Amino acid sequence: MTDTDWKTIDPRDQDAYDKLQAKLVPLWSSLDHMNKDEQTIVVVPSADLDVALTASQLQAYEERFLFMLFLLRQPRARVVFATGQRIGDEIVDYFLDLLPGVIRSNARRRLFFVTPMEARWSSLSRKLLDRPHLIEEIRSLVPDPDRAHIVPFMTSWDDRELAMRLGIPMYGADPAHMGYGTKSSGRHIFAEAGVAHPPGVEDLRSRGEVAAAIVKLASEHPELAKLIVKLNEGVSGFGNATIDLVAMGEVTLEMVDLALSRVSIDAAIGDVSAYFEHLMREGGVIEGMISGENVRSPSVQLRITPLGEIELLSTHDQILGGDSGQIFLGSRFPADPAYARQISVSAARVGEALASRGVIGRFALDYVVVEQPDGTWDEYAIEINLRKGGTTHPFLTLQFLTDGSYDPEQAVFVAPDGSEKHYVASDHVEIDGLKVFRPQDLLDLALLHDFHFDQVLQTGVVFHMLSAMPTHGFVGVTCIENSAAGAEALYERVIEFLTEQSRLHQPAWR
Repeated sequence: MTDTDWKTIDPRDQDAYDKLQAKLVPLWSSLDHMNKDEQTIVVVPSADLDVALTASQLQAYEERFLFMLFLLRQPRARVVFATGQRIGDEIVDYFLDLLPGVIRSNARRRLFFVTPMEARWSSLSRKLLDRPHLIEEIRSLVPDPDRAHIVPFMTSWDDRELAMRLGIPMYGADPAHMGYGTKSSGRHIFAEAGVAHPPGVEDLRSRGEVAAAIVKLASEHPELAKLIVKLNEGVSGFGNATIDLVAMGEVTLEMVDLALSRVSIDAAIGDVSAYFEHLMREGGVIEGMISGENVRSPSVQLRITPLGEIELLSTHDQILGGDSGQIFLGSRFPADPAYARQISVSAARVGEALASRGVIGRFALDYVVVEQPDGTWDEYAIEINLRKGGTTHPFLTLQFLTDGSYDPEQAVFVAPDGSEKHYVASDHVEIDGLKVFRPQDLLDLALLHDFHFDQVLQTGVVFHMLSAMPTHGFVGVTCIENSAAGAEALYERVIEFLTEQSRLHQPAWR
């Protein structure tokens, strides 16, 4: 791509995009290992969601990607980081100070921020595309386009257009493939791959179709007590609505219609009418809620390389909550070995199905597992997430800071010194009174009370989403220790610390 044709490129030109993406193949060895190769990583953590977020919420989620600064450990790597609004210097310095074996001033010279200073609710990529001079600025910060790539969050069509206008490939799923990540397509792929999944009906487009599917499932599976309606493109549990069959009594179309009119909907979606308008636009599924005495929600993270190879990266036990009990709040790593290896095997089969369709990049599979009386676990694949999710940043934080790796056969993460590493992580540590703190206030208190990451022991606490505190009263944490029990205990101590400090620093007149 020449310097003069980028403004007229057609982002829907598949041949041009595929040619650009072919640059990832010779780049792969540089992308995947700590090395001294020259490269530029353009980080664009753009969120393209149906749910409206405020500017400050968008900013917090963009800052969640600051773990990408750890790539500056590579002495010839340059990072160009885009955000909607400016990130405070104290937050940037905090992440640079975590880098082991690197002089901060040297890393800082290889780090560049680009921001439109735009507060409206819109994807970051669209904000950049609306400002050609910012595209020119990013291009000027990339010395060699053949040694550069974009790291997106959700890989929307805006991200693809941005990559094409910059003339550098994007490491992530082609937006043309994003349909494979919908709830309906996930169920089709699970069936194709021979992976167990809950009984259900997919490709629903109306309230009437949902009602008919509920009656059908209740008739065919009388053991089901609850059903879940899911929007095809809902993320982190948003867009799910639960139907209680037991409370309904007789499952007839009339009773189902009444239940649907009263179903609890996420406030971010709106009322029942708005919910079904979303379903009409994007489609959805309804499936049985798996029940049992011991039910858990693990996930498997994989990637398909530009070479078409499938790699299993990690497993997590998800921490769910919210009014529905289905909102993603955090995770424990690694997942319980009792089923981690088991779900990894079926996840690899799904990876093969996706790779055969030309998908590349990181993705995750969510599961529900239920323990049987004999101690075995039944698994049910729930959905495919063709994007980086809430488990990506804590895992890469651990990997970048320790140089360790996950062994899928043993379901353990091992650092170079042979020690195991575990963590508990959350994006949603919301505590009453936390709004009184600026990012630097919390970092100062954390250092004073020894809640920081020890680079020698490779254990401790890494905070993220720090700018969310003053406005929204929550922060993200990753608590790393050498055992699962140790990570859990550290997380609990952090919660106690934040709760106590929030209480101590409230104004006297409150």
